[in-house]
Amino acid sequence: MTPILPLAAVLLASSTLVSFAEPVFNRIASFPVASNLPEGTDPASETSAEIITASKDGRTLVYSDSPNGGIGFIDISDARAPKAGGYLAIDGEPTSVAVAGDTVLVGFRTSDSKTEPAGQLGAVSLATKTMGATCDLGGQPDSVAVSPDGTLAAVAIENERDEDLNDGALPQMPAGFVVILPLQDGTPDCAGARRVEMTGLATIAPEDPEPEFVAFNARNELAVTLQENNHIVLIDGASAAVTGHFSAGTVALEGVDAKDDGRLAFVDSIEARPREPDAIKWLGTDRLVIANEGDWKGGTRGFTVFNRDGSVASESGPSLEMQAALAGHYPDKRSDAKGIEPEGLEVAAFGGETLIFVLAERASLVGVYRDTGAEPQLLQILPSGISPEGAVAIPARNLLATANEADLVEDGAARSHVMLYERAEGVPAYPQIVSTMKDGMPIGFGALSGLAADPQTPGLLYAVSDSVYGAAPTLFTIDATTKPARIVAARPVTDKGEAAAHLDLEGLTPDGAGGAWLASEGRTDKDVPHQLVHVDATGAVTETVAFPPALLEGETRFGAEGIAMIGDRLWVAIQRPWKNDPANQTKLVSYDPKTKEWGAVLYPLDAAEGEGAWTGLSEITVHGDHAYFIERDNQIGAAARLKAITRVALAELTPAPLGGPLPVVAKETVRDLLPDLKAQTQGYVVDKVEGFAIDGTGTGYVVTDNDGVDDSSGETLFFSIGRVDGAAASLTK
Repeated sequence: MTPILPLAAVLLASSTLVSFAEPVFNRIASFPVASNLPEGTDPASETSAEIITASKDGRTLVYSDSPNGGIGFIDISDARAPKAGGYLAIDGEPTSVAVAGDTVLVGFRTSDSKTEPAGQLGAVSLATKTMGATCDLGGQPDSVAVSPDGTLAAVAIENERDEDLNDGALPQMPAGFVVILPLQDGTPDCAGARRVEMTGLATIAPEDPEPEFVAFNARNELAVTLQENNHIVLIDGASAAVTGHFSAGTVALEGVDAKDDGRLAFVDSIEARPREPDAIKWLGTDRLVIANEGDWKGGTRGFTVFNRDGSVASESGPSLEMQAALAGHYPDKRSDAKGIEPEGLEVAAFGGETLIFVLAERASLVGVYRDTGAEPQLLQILPSGISPEGAVAIPARNLLATANEADLVEDGAARSHVMLYERAEGVPAYPQIVSTMKDGMPIGFGALSGLAADPQTPGLLYAVSDSVYGAAPTLFTIDATTKPARIVAARPVTDKGEAAAHLDLEGLTPDGAGGAWLASEGRTDKDVPHQLVHVDATGAVTETVAFPPALLEGETRFGAEGIAMIGDRLWVAIQRPWKNDPANQTKLVSYDPKTKEWGAVLYPLDAAEGEGAWTGLSEITVHGDHAYFIERDNQIGAAARLKAITRVALAELTPAPLGGPLPVVAKETVRDLLPDLKAQTQGYVVDKVEGFAIDGTGTGYVVTDNDGVDDSSGETLFFSIGRVDGAAASLTK
């Protein structure tokens, strides 16, 4: 067992930021793989990019697409403008791809049976994109690897277990194995295939090895992970003989969040559990690195470097998970499972240094490490699409590509993407906001849904998180004068000493006395009231103000999304029209804390474009003679049409009594945020632009809501749009 101690000593000083007097990776392009579907295919078909490889000239990417049953090609001759390069449908389910010369080797299943698994290895011409020779593998393939000299291919025949049978308990026959095939100019010699049995090696289920991942080193030695068996096997490629094997061991964790409870608290311990590695890569010929995703009974949230004799050279423990927390990428809903789930790996030499890329499936990020020969050194955190599964480095072009498997088309959410990153001189573009350490633990954050500026101090901002973290509603203090911006403090919102309940905080505005007014979006069917909440400087609730009956008559769940103080009145932006509002008009509601009077005006929304689309408000803030709003649609990616900053003259905000006719204000669109969002992500437009604030110097700041890394890439965008001097033209690109 390898114990892991508290993490303050192993984390970078206070954030993911380090000194970058050397080249860095930055994302340069995002390619939605749905744009590569064959002609005539329903564009709403589920598709995916899982395992990815590159042609020898580094100008073509090839990915496996399991749900759609094929492999896709991407032309990256211009890496900043990737193009659909074609698609090959396969009579089976592709599980892995690897390039051998001018050929793509594709492992694919030909049977869905767990008890009678079958599969093949196919050779696809990169030039013609057609299938040539195929080899019967005798079982269900998983990982495919090609030796560095191009003379051998290896396939892990997993013959995976049925997780619904006996609660997924091992053994489940037939047993898996590894197939090694000679290659001639990239074409596999089916007749020369050798089957390598690995039964009798692991202690968990020696009769059912379940090999998961294979990787060659420069000596044509093969390393194999037996994930559920928590074991690693070494094979000599030339003789197909097992030359060594060892247990992947266990790790006990401290200082982690082990509870799915709507709060981020890194105070738990986890008893020793098996690493259960997925991906494996060689570091030279004497060391190996594994990603400890877990599957059956294990998963230790990190990665491990082993010497070839099975001794541990270094253990990351949950340090990458803590970096994910500092970047706002920690997935609380996976706390009681396997945390960020490091799954994929890539190892490559850039600029004379060996770099390790660790893909965290549930955090949707990539940790970039330098191999020091001892403990790997974290260099960067890179944002990825949802659920990065595979990666390929192209050092000759200073490129890295990730394949992100999740396609949430059924939910109207993000599609599967391939992301491209370039290594060059410069500064890291991401993360744009990070938290800091407090009492030896990261300040956990995510789902930032409202933003406000301190009235006195330039660059000092406040934010709130929404109901994703409803068990711990929190006010965050942000220092926006640094790059990245830093969350330097967190104040829990409390009621009688306990975390305030039944809140969905979507906006805040300072009260001028150290406290704040908060807007809580209600949902009556879930006992969450539509209300305003006042807190003092400590975050303690001093007053709650329920919406009056005259306002609630037409309520929906799309309630308060922002709040601002204008003179003596609070103004609240209601996200979408309620049942008693005219079409495409939503309320701006006013409340006077002294007189307790309510009133409202109507705000005209742009009409939504696209199936299932709607438009609404996500923020209100005040500067000069205007109130500024975020008006947006609910669309993402290429479907997004409206993400904008608008404004209304304060003179227009004369509230009428509730229950009667309401005046309609005149709005002005002052900045289209779509170009900004595309520039931040290099193409992919996120849905939830939810926070906007203007500080005392007139500088405007925008923040997005990452949904708490639930069905989201986890990215929080935080950027300045420059000075807002009161003229509309100053905000318009």
